Amino acid sequence: MKDYYAVLGVASDISGAELKQAYRRKAAQLHPDRNAAVDAADRFRDIQEAYETLADVNRRHDYDENRRRNLLDKPLETAREIWKTYLEGVLP
Repeated sequence: MKDYYAVLGVASDISGAELKQAYRRKAAQLHPDRNAAVDAADRFRDIQEAYETLADVNRRHDYDENRRRNLLDKPLETAREIWKTYLEGVLP
């Protein structure tokens, strides 16, 4: 399970307006037309997926519930995935 909050580099209690701002900032940074990195297109798709999920109230609620359950059910696996996403996606 990807940590969409880490993909966008935001906290889980972010407001809708701040979420949109963070998405636009990341999209401008990682858009394949502006970023020549080999993985720019994949990372751009990841931030689009994250934003689409978190911007929709119902999908965000479902995602948060699933994230909470996964953290409780499989804490080590979830922690690994969160840190992997953070280290590869958030840190340049």
